[in-house]
Amino acid sequence: MHVIVDLCVVPLGVGVSVSDHVAACQREIQASGLSHQMHAYGTNIEGPWDEVMAVVKRCHEVVHEMGAPRITTTLKLGTRTDRNQSMADKVESVARRLGD
Repeated sequence: MHVIVDLCVVPLGVGVSVSDHVAACQREIQASGLSHQMHAYGTNIEGPWDEVMAVVKRCHEVVHEMGAPRITTTLKLGTRTDRNQSMADKVESVARRLGD
């Protein structure tokens, strides 16, 4: 099953700046080879369900390995069975309606 997720991993107990932890998670997402797009408050990732969930798990593992005693994650996900749709398709659909 194909899935598109919006992932936001927030390490707790590591201080105010979390950019090193976010960068480590991004490296895991990049290494996965999955299509992804980082944004200001998370990352969209798309691909086969098991591969996407494996990279979510790996993000948690690497952030814990960096010393974060706790992590809170927000994960929104969507699947559909009526047709194939990518992240780019979803954005382009709205852009067309905006006349961009």
